[in-house]
Amino acid sequence: MKKIYFETYGCSASFSNAEIMKGILKKNYLIIENLEDADVIIINTCIVKSPTETKMWRRLKYFSTLNKFVVVAGCMPEVYSKRIQEKHPSFSLLGPRNIDKIKEVVDAFPNKKVILGKRNIVKSELPKFRRNKIIDIEQISDGCLGNCSYCSVKFAKGRLYSYPIESVVTSVEKAVAEGCREIWLTSQDNSAYGIDFSQSGRSKLPQLIRKVAGINGKFFVRIGMMNPEHIIPVLDELVDAFDSDKVFKFIHIPVQSGNNRVLSVMKRHYTVEDFEEIVKAFRQRFPRISVSTDIICGFPTETEEEFEDTLKLIKEVKPAVLNISRYWARPMTEASKLKQVDGKEIKRRSKKATELFEDIAKSENEKWINWTGEVLIDEASPHIIGRNYAYKPIVLRGEYKLGTWTKVKVKSSTTYNLIAE
Repeated sequence: MKKIYFETYGCSASFSNAEIMKGILKKNYLIIENLEDADVIIINTCIVKSPTETKMWRRLKYFSTLNKFVVVAGCMPEVYSKRIQEKHPSFSLLGPRNIDKIKEVVDAFPNKKVILGKRNIVKSELPKFRRNKIIDIEQISDGCLGNCSYCSVKFAKGRLYSYPIESVVTSVEKAVAEGCREIWLTSQDNSAYGIDFSQSGRSKLPQLIRKVAGINGKFFVRIGMMNPEHIIPVLDELVDAFDSDKVFKFIHIPVQSGNNRVLSVMKRHYTVEDFEEIVKAFRQRFPRISVSTDIICGFPTETEEEFEDTLKLIKEVKPAVLNISRYWARPMTEASKLKQVDGKEIKRRSKKATELFEDIAKSENEKWINWTGEVLIDEASPHIIGRNYAYKPIVLRGEYKLGTWTKVKVKSSTTYNLIAE
């Protein structure tokens, strides 16, 4: 039986794709953790940022020296298929919307096989081999409706294709029956879910959340990234859908910039005021909800004053999680053709944003000291981590079993964690 080694990078959907490919292969192949013993290497790639892409090329170059059968999966082969085949002519390629064909690719060993293209497949109906037995990463769609001027992922994943509500719900029911206690609803943009089959042209995410939360059993649901433009038309419905004990009080809504002119150049179809309205609506219903957002530092043409607008917004919103990205020009994007901000200035802005956020995070986490309540144990390495209703990570000492609930009291905090007694 041939041995297969996986290496995965990128977002939760990428890790879900790896779990699905492992689920498809495990009946006929042995999935191993040791690269040296592998007959087949499957690298699930990410190209969202230039440093990540550079790492991908380095890994491919290294794999080419190992005399093993290599499959390049993920976003990279859809964008760079010609370049990969020129540099590494023996490598097989598999696009992210063709992962159901992974066995066909591996079965071709030792001959290469290339399967690319934007096929519509329902990934919620495919088998999985989970890396964390109690977390189900549940993809609800592929692609997106956006045309952001800085993004190259759209070239890899294509336009939105939402999976049927019934298929997602059935998959979650199966996951809960198999012992999963934390369900991640994930996609490139959760807020766009169902717009492609909705007669009203509005998101079907609120309906999906209610259906999933209505499944029997004790578990939490984490709702993944949602872009503001598709939230605004269904904001009240979405807030109502979150009003379930099974839904983590956690929202990930990327704002990217605190300045409307910059958002327009980014081709983000919402305003700073829209973002603020969404956060306000959720906090009015759930005062201690954890807000996660993203910003890009040094987007082309961004002035110092416009960057300061972003810092001002962060001070006002006080997010629990802030993903700070330095701008990197991506191939074939409109933003790559604009006047670029100097690299040293981008680095300075990123450092300033990080320092601001760390001060905010430290102060906000201190407000959780002496909180008492139930947490779900969802991580055991390197530390035992429990998540409370607001998806706050709480470090515990002692022996705990994954997937169990326990009552804790927060005694201290750090910038990024809470610590229980």
